[in-house]
Amino acid sequence: MVAAGHPDASVGHVELIKAVDRALTTHGRALVTGPAGAGKTELVRAVAAAAEARRETVLRLAPEAADQRIPEASAAALLASVPGAGLEQLAGPQRTAIALLCREAEAPRVGRDHVALRLAVVEVLRTLAARHPVLLVLDNAQWMDAESTDLLRFALRLTPPRVRVLVAERPQDAASVGEPLCGPGTPAIRIPPLGADEVAELLVRHGLPARLAGRIHQASGGNPRLALALGHSFAEAAGARDGGAHHADALPVSGQAREVARRLLAGVPAEARRTLLLAALAARPTTALLRRAGRPDAEAELAAAERAALVRVGEDGSVEFTAGALPTALAADAGWPERAAGHAALADAVDDPVQAVRHRALAVDAPDQWLAAEITEAADVCRRLGRRALAAELGLLAAERTPSCLAGEELARLVTAAEDAGWAGRADLARRATRAVLARDASPADRVRSRLAVIDAAGQALGTLDETFACAMADAAGDPSLQAAVQLRMAWKHNLSDGDPVRARDAAARAGALAALGGDQVAEAMALTVRARMGRILGDPGAEAILAEALALPAPEVPLGMRNAPQYLAVRHALFDDSLDDARRQLMVLLPAVQRTGSAEDVFEVLRSLTEVELRGGRCEAASTRARQALELTIEAGLSPGPAWYLAAMAEAAGGSFARAAGYARRGIQASHEERDQVFLSRSLHALGLVELATGEAAKAVATLRRVEELEAAQKVADPSILRWHGELAEALVAADAPAEAARLTDRVRTVAVGLGRGGVVAALDRARGLCLSAQGEPDAAVHLLETTAQRFEALGLPLERGRTLLALARVERRRRRRAPARAALMAAAEVFGRAGATPWAELAREPAAGEGVRTESAALALTEAEARLALLVSQGASNQEAAAKLFVSVKTVEARLTRIYQKLDVRSRAQLATALTKRNAPA
Repeated sequence: MVAAGHPDASVGHVELIKAVDRALTTHGRALVTGPAGAGKTELVRAVAAAAEARRETVLRLAPEAADQRIPEASAAALLASVPGAGLEQLAGPQRTAIALLCREAEAPRVGRDHVALRLAVVEVLRTLAARHPVLLVLDNAQWMDAESTDLLRFALRLTPPRVRVLVAERPQDAASVGEPLCGPGTPAIRIPPLGADEVAELLVRHGLPARLAGRIHQASGGNPRLALALGHSFAEAAGARDGGAHHADALPVSGQAREVARRLLAGVPAEARRTLLLAALAARPTTALLRRAGRPDAEAELAAAERAALVRVGEDGSVEFTAGALPTALAADAGWPERAAGHAALADAVDDPVQAVRHRALAVDAPDQWLAAEITEAADVCRRLGRRALAAELGLLAAERTPSCLAGEELARLVTAAEDAGWAGRADLARRATRAVLARDASPADRVRSRLAVIDAAGQALGTLDETFACAMADAAGDPSLQAAVQLRMAWKHNLSDGDPVRARDAAARAGALAALGGDQVAEAMALTVRARMGRILGDPGAEAILAEALALPAPEVPLGMRNAPQYLAVRHALFDDSLDDARRQLMVLLPAVQRTGSAEDVFEVLRSLTEVELRGGRCEAASTRARQALELTIEAGLSPGPAWYLAAMAEAAGGSFARAAGYARRGIQASHEERDQVFLSRSLHALGLVELATGEAAKAVATLRRVEELEAAQKVADPSILRWHGELAEALVAADAPAEAARLTDRVRTVAVGLGRGGVVAALDRARGLCLSAQGEPDAAVHLLETTAQRFEALGLPLERGRTLLALARVERRRRRRAPARAALMAAAEVFGRAGATPWAELAREPAAGEGVRTESAALALTEAEARLALLVSQGASNQEAAAKLFVSVKTVEARLTRIYQKLDVRSRAQLATALTKRNAPA
């Protein structure tokens, strides 16, 4: 069992353990390196445990920093751990030498016999190896004293091959201890940082919020110990704060997290740490900037830091910390005089006037009217450039430097800073500014504006802000425009967190009436947009007319988020209607516009829609690029990760890997559940269900997609074009031997889709209906329906849907034993998927090579889970009655399934079935 607080060896270590085993098998030696907290100890523990399970003798040595200054301390500790049987065969002088080393005998007057000691260590290892293979594990080898290192180096040169050596050490500026111990040519295995996916797995295993994985990965640089420390610090902060902590809060580098960061930073000399402090204080550090700021040996000092895995230095001289927590810890541990001196030096060295003002402001702590005015001007510049997070930071600085006699200016700067933070999605800055506003004699309007900024910064996590909404509504009393702004955000909350489009529509109607009363056309357009969005969800045919009314109002220069503007909703409706070219053209106009505003959530929304458009249009590589950009933006800006993980899952499911898609989908489910985001919980479940269906896990797909059905019903979603799960659930039901239920589902939803004119949805339902017909014994009708459906998808410009339909057609033709049409459909599907870059789907449609026969038949024609279980039972000799009893189904169901199994595998008897399963290695 791994000790609490330490990373699990299994997270990210599976391949590393294999690499160590290969090195030990091939060379008898292995050297593991990595910074503090990378998981070296956990890795060598796992290797040692496996060796003990093989009945090998394992000797362990793990010195501490203090042992480095005590001669022969490590050698004594190692020999003290040797079993008594290993010492029995020693000659007198050798036994005496070991007793003296371990302080078990009084030291002689004439000095110790060092030759006898060396030979004794060799003899001990040989004796142990004669009984069982020996694994010598030296952890923290960088702390071994020089005398012990020399002793073991001599002994290991003379030991037999049955003594294997595993050394783990931290990279140091000093010479490596592991290399001389292991000898030349020893494979060196460096533990790489964990990826964001592995950090998510680590957090979940330790009961920490998965939604933080992206930001903790960035802050920890993938260092497992630092990642866990940051996660625990955040969880403690959440427990200490009313209402919990928000995903966009600054990660607290305190307590255990700061101690881990300190240990990492201790790997470089003090002079290098001074240079690192300057780099931490700079916004965009470079070697040239650090030299100008008074660090003439910056290159050499940064090289030492790079060897210790603290920074990366680019070819252009740019300096990037490997973990975002390191600069925070450096700044926090430095005293005020040191920080002030660093900022003063940087103020003279930077060439960016905005950064120069920022550093000058941070170099002093006294109010200064003229400096506050300069900072305010710098914040205005950042706002115009769309750098709203920096504008918020500067606004707060300007307020802090404003003299108390200018209380009005200070309050105005605080309110503006809060609004900038709301735009940037920086909940920590928005709350900080809002607390300052509420502590002052602010007007109700200023209090409302500040509280609205907190709401705007919350992203998907609106469900935790009930008190903020109530206070904002109370402060807005008597002002229709302010009331409209609060009601508008209540509408967003009802949709996103409460999953109630009816309440959202009603709140939007109230917001629109109040906005019209207050003469606020911006808010009025936003309210109409929400009404149109909810109308579409609820299947209201009048939704398009409401949207047209919103579009007819004057377009605001800076709407309350482009994602809430009617122009963006028009794009979403075009996507829902499969008008992909029109949607893509409008999105390419919106993308640079939202990038200029500096709203991370707006940029994400446009990237999200672009990803979905590219996926439906069969451009998988472009979709993957957009999904990756959206995920990077989410991590960088601290946005809610659920939507980004959903996007990544869909992009991977189309053009990457089904396994990676499932991983992203599960993280999206976890994050959305944690943030009470009903909308993206449904979407991530849909992504997972799609993967399960594609990979033949029909029972799982049915269970997952039923959860989507329940959520959509609870959210009163009537329009099937918004989230198209219905066809997938019907196909999963067919694969799980419930074609009658699948037929009822398709008939019910088809009526609604036809009434609303949703042609793409109707086609997807018809594909499922074709599979139903085949399962119900109507193959001719099934083939005809699937052929015409494939043509309709081609006309709609939906290539992936067409490819999936061709796969279904191949499956039906194969069941009819019509090999040539089945092969033609498979080849057509493979061509469609190949052009689209749909790698996992192309693999499903892979045509078996000549002569491979049933054994390598395409995965698209594989048995369902239920069929595989029955086939295994029957091949093992079970009768129909026995199989029915074990599977809890009727004999008639067993007979029907056996007929389909025989058709799929092209066999005619139970004996042939057993042979076919043996060749196919069918899973139990």
